[in-house]
Amino acid sequence: MNDNIAISIQNLTKIYHLYDKPQDRLKEALNPFKKSYHHDFYAMNDVSFEIKKGETVGIVGKNGAGKSTLLKMITGVLTQTSGSIETNGKIASLLELGAGFNPEMTGMENIYLNGTLMGFSKEEMDTKVDAILEFADIGEFIYQPAKIYSSGMFARLAFSVSINVDPDILIIDEALSVGDMRFQLKCMDKFNEFREAGKTILFVTHDINSIKRFCTFSLWINNGQLESIGNTDQITDRYMDFLKIDALKEKEQLADKAINNNIAEVKNLIIFQDDKEVEEIQFGNNVEIEVTYEVFEIEFKEPVLGIAIHSIDNQYICGLNTLLDNVEIPWKQGINKFRLTYRNINLTGGSYHFDVALFEKNASVSFDYKAKYKTFIVDAPYIGEGICILNHEWNEI
Repeated sequence: MNDNIAISIQNLTKIYHLYDKPQDRLKEALNPFKKSYHHDFYAMNDVSFEIKKGETVGIVGKNGAGKSTLLKMITGVLTQTSGSIETNGKIASLLELGAGFNPEMTGMENIYLNGTLMGFSKEEMDTKVDAILEFADIGEFIYQPAKIYSSGMFARLAFSVSINVDPDILIIDEALSVGDMRFQLKCMDKFNEFREAGKTILFVTHDINSIKRFCTFSLWINNGQLESIGNTDQITDRYMDFLKIDALKEKEQLADKAINNNIAEVKNLIIFQDDKEVEEIQFGNNVEIEVTYEVFEIEFKEPVLGIAIHSIDNQYICGLNTLLDNVEIPWKQGINKFRLTYRNINLTGGSYHFDVALFEKNASVSFDYKAKYKTFIVDAPYIGEGICILNHEWNEI
């Protein structure tokens, strides 16, 4: 493996045998003709990727997507069905805090037990104990059996043991929020120390903003497969779009508006950026929307053109029309065109769609209404949160 690579995963697959009834497992084991009574469940299916040394990598995916299975195979807790895993350096994981602890043993004894499990000698652990005790800060309880610890004390000691062994690769699964606020601040300081020291970090959390904040590289696991890998802002934006669409599918949806009175009809909507037709808009640039419409009856005076932006989960972002802006549109028999320009578009990253409509002069009755007419993507850096980034500046008073 290349010296610059910390983790190399090739064609990784993990299959579980699922049985409809408990007795089917015994039937399969005893069947002389090797008859199968199970069906295969692919917790991980032919996944390949590489992670460079020093990268902080975000891993996103729904519950049950395979994230924890992947991490457990990397740490050696689980064995893959097929494929290869190569790692370059010592691994510490914050997956199941305290998984190797013996509740009958004291905290101090558990420190040495965990050190042994991670491949350290007693002499090596002797040099780490003071740092572990100082970080955990559980006082005299360190000499008491772990079974009497509160959940917070248990997590603090387990976390402290895991991060004070100077790993080359740190794997974190929703573990930075253990203990009280002061301890969480210590955890974040340690996390930042590891990043600045060039450690390789795999970071799993449902807090997408944390992944945007800490990770420059991310991968998305979906149903045991690698859905996408690359720039964090792009991966997390696509993943959030996926969640929004998935949530919409679980709700009853109203039928899309589709109104046409044979007076006029929207024929097309094209998005331009830098005079090029696009479907992906770059944050901060001007965007032009060209609407083509056909007029069948010209006797209606002062018609109105409206364009609205909705997020992928149907949040109403912005609606504009020519009545509100006191603009006249062409209304001649046949094909007409008109343009709307958005200046310095400031939407946060993700997918959106345009609605476009033609109305009578009060913008109350529709001649034609096209909902979800054109989908587009905003490619935006992580410089703020919410729906849009308002123009702003910070100043000392």
